[in-house]
Amino acid sequence: MPALPNLNTSLTPDPQDAQKRLILVVDDSRLQRKILSSSLARWGYEVVEADSGAEAITICLERKPELVISDWIMPGMTGIEFCKKFREITSESYGYFILLTSKSEKNDVAEGLDAGADDFLTKPVNGSELRARITAGERIIEMQRELKQKNRVITDTLDELQRLYDSLDSDLMEAKKLQQSLLPERFKEIEGSHLSLMLRSSGHVGGDLVGYYSVGEGRLGLYGLDVSGHGISSALMTARLAGYLSANALDQNITLEKSEDGTYRSRPLDQAIESLNEMVLGEMETEHYFTLMLADIDLESGAVKIGQAGHPHPVIQRKNGDIEQDGTGGFPVGLMSGVSFDVFETQLNPGDRLIILSDGVTECPNDEEIMLGESGLAEMLSELADVKGPALLETVVWKLSEFAGSGEFPDDVSGIVFEFQPDVKET
Repeated sequence: MPALPNLNTSLTPDPQDAQKRLILVVDDSRLQRKILSSSLARWGYEVVEADSGAEAITICLERKPELVISDWIMPGMTGIEFCKKFREITSESYGYFILLTSKSEKNDVAEGLDAGADDFLTKPVNGSELRARITAGERIIEMQRELKQKNRVITDTLDELQRLYDSLDSDLMEAKKLQQSLLPERFKEIEGSHLSLMLRSSGHVGGDLVGYYSVGEGRLGLYGLDVSGHGISSALMTARLAGYLSANALDQNITLEKSEDGTYRSRPLDQAIESLNEMVLGEMETEHYFTLMLADIDLESGAVKIGQAGHPHPVIQRKNGDIEQDGTGGFPVGLMSGVSFDVFETQLNPGDRLIILSDGVTECPNDEEIMLGESGLAEMLSELADVKGPALLETVVWKLSEFAGSGEFPDDVSGIVFEFQPDVKET
């Protein structure tokens, strides 16, 4: 006669503590099932019985138990085989599995653990030990349940963050399109000369902007600016500044003034920058400042006036390839009230070109954190002396990527190339 469980114990837990957990008892001995079931029911558990592994599987498919107590040696499907099946059909909800056995060899225990068993009870079963093992199983089940709930919360949170990211990414893509629309033309022929522009943000949007505007008949205004910082706030400031340098709303362009005959003419560039400086400090509630370069070009003579406010020095590349990098440097706009700005003049001859680049070029680092610098830029432009128009700006970016070792730059990159070739006047 098989050994019967010894369930005489003084442990009588409050049935409410068990919260009516469902326990499946699997044993081919009806007597042992009844003895185990009666004690478990008395302790407040809901109990179902199966006399074989096959019947136990059918029960588990209909309703998954939280705890299983199964005999190891049974005709047909053994407890080990049933345990493996149980793990397969309850992969999404954890169930604590206790094997009843008379085996005690380490190899046997290892086989049971490999099959997915959580614990073992040796026959005859002691009631106190059974209750203790079930209590341990309940702790594991609760931890699994809490972990699953926390994982669900984490998953839901990550899903929500992904939705927010996708929404933000979509908004930023639209913002990028809007910012790029501030530069509607990348190449323009103006009275024989060629103007090329380039704007490349380090992220979706950036703080650089370049552009041009008419300064009356035979004159052209250029600007390049670089707002401090990166991202959305810099881009918003850039968009606002674009209005003060507009090529379409000339009455809002701070570099121009209206003549008595209704036409527009250029203001002194130092006064224009000073006005913009006071306007930013007085009207814009921002901690951003920006560097700026304004150029006023006589399209017939090639005479150029330049106002520089902290922007990198302009580059003049002569027809023969020689490089000149000079300027006054100046103080950035929007840092301090009452600052004055200087203007200097230079002369372009036919075949020369004026190049205005942001510091994202000269301050771009390589793998050793060494910046390109003015000397590196001069060497690069000397190699590209025969490259013209938009191709020059595209090649500069390509060369910069080669120097940096990456196509992604830490700062925005923008530039203007004005190639002076005046129309020949017929006599």
